[in-house]
Amino acid sequence: MGKPTGFLEQGRELPGKRDAKKRISDYNEVDPVIDERTTVKQASRCMDCGIPFCHNGCPLGNIIPEFNDAVYQENWKLAYEILVSTNNFPEFTGRICPAPCEASCVLGINKPPVAIEYIEKSIIERAFQEGYVKPRIPSSRTNKKVAVIGSGPSGLAAAAQLNYAGHSVTVFERADEIGGLLRYGIPDFKLDKQVVERRVHLMTEEGVKFQTHANVGENVPVEQLKEEFDAIVLCGGSTIPRDLPIPGRELKGVHVAMDFLTQQNRRVSGKKVSVEEIWATGKNVVVIGGGDTGSDCVGTSNRHGARSVTQIEIMPKPPKERTESMPWPNWPMILRTSTSHEEGCERNWSIVTKAFVGDEQGNLKGLKIAEVEMRQEPVPIAIGTFVEVPGSEKEIPCELALLAMGFLHPQHAGLIEQLGVDRDERGNVKATRYQTSVEGVFAAGDMRRGQSLVVWAISEGREAARAVDEYLIGQTTLEAKEKGILSLAE
Repeated sequence: MGKPTGFLEQGRELPGKRDAKKRISDYNEVDPVIDERTTVKQASRCMDCGIPFCHNGCPLGNIIPEFNDAVYQENWKLAYEILVSTNNFPEFTGRICPAPCEASCVLGINKPPVAIEYIEKSIIERAFQEGYVKPRIPSSRTNKKVAVIGSGPSGLAAAAQLNYAGHSVTVFERADEIGGLLRYGIPDFKLDKQVVERRVHLMTEEGVKFQTHANVGENVPVEQLKEEFDAIVLCGGSTIPRDLPIPGRELKGVHVAMDFLTQQNRRVSGKKVSVEEIWATGKNVVVIGGGDTGSDCVGTSNRHGARSVTQIEIMPKPPKERTESMPWPNWPMILRTSTSHEEGCERNWSIVTKAFVGDEQGNLKGLKIAEVEMRQEPVPIAIGTFVEVPGSEKEIPCELALLAMGFLHPQHAGLIEQLGVDRDERGNVKATRYQTSVEGVFAAGDMRRGQSLVVWAISEGREAARAVDEYLIGQTTLEAKEKGILSLAE
């Protein structure tokens, strides 16, 4: 696809990001510019590779070579139609997806892969600009009502698909705004909230109803939903964070990362923070956890004006390139440097936090840390078994510690316990083919599969919608991911 010799003539190129020293003074998107000439050139690099492994790398099964070819031909309307045939929200994935499709790109075997994520973002923004994106209103209704609980990417995807199928859909969100982690978990410098609002407004025009401040199991009775709706889809996400129960955990200055990020997102939106405010200004900040949430804490701390920002991770430092243990086309666990890291951050690996150290007033003043190494002799007892390096213990200054070590499972109290759905061994809602143990109740996204990517959440929501549609009607008009690939590729 694209230009037959494009991958030989063009290297990977992306528009420049805003200067790091300037962008930390605001919360605007780091890379807001769409350069369409650059997009066309990048689309030309897509190879006629025979077997497009990018299809398999993408959880949504996006039909990547075809929309790349349409972009190269500058047929933006066709590119948009191909893209949204499998992806409800390319404006989200084009900004915050880690792009597993690029890791599976055939060109990526020995060259930098095609810039698929950037092309995706370019297509959808051009589509909004040209007016290709219009409300998709069903021609008829089925008189079936579906409640979707949770308005993150899986909930929004399920709601959109079920609405397209003609069902009457109401989304219940316990927060004061729609979007889940898209709204309050991801910083504005990565995902401007106007992008989320634009999509919610479009879905409202399509007929989806949204209810905020609706905490099902608390101020919205579960029995009420079971009586009013023909099906319920649980899309509440994985919201219980992994804690660090070590000495000093109770000190003032030790916080869960999501509390820190949510507060700042509320400030940027002009909303009040009703609890004790968390600020990094003038403090030595240590982010415990090396993932995306930790990176978001780094970027936010720099914008607060932190004295220093350090990110520590218990796992060893990843290699810069693929190794024999992570061959193409598998997702490589390599070193990744985010835009937040570029703005200023000391990063340390193979570090364990042993204790939080406080002053006489109960305020955090430091961390007691030590170096660790994987246990090798005689054999590792288990994956992730570490031993402390003798003599490596030390104390580092820290007035704000942010715990960014991932999430365990969804909240059980309230909704899940009252519904009585089965849970798996990890505490997630157990759902075979998206159907839970309770008749008419389905589950999708992180609530079902555990903490994962936004692209997986959208995929889960779409597939759950198919299961619900089939349950309600006896058959479904919503295409499976694999069928969508085949029909558009033919």
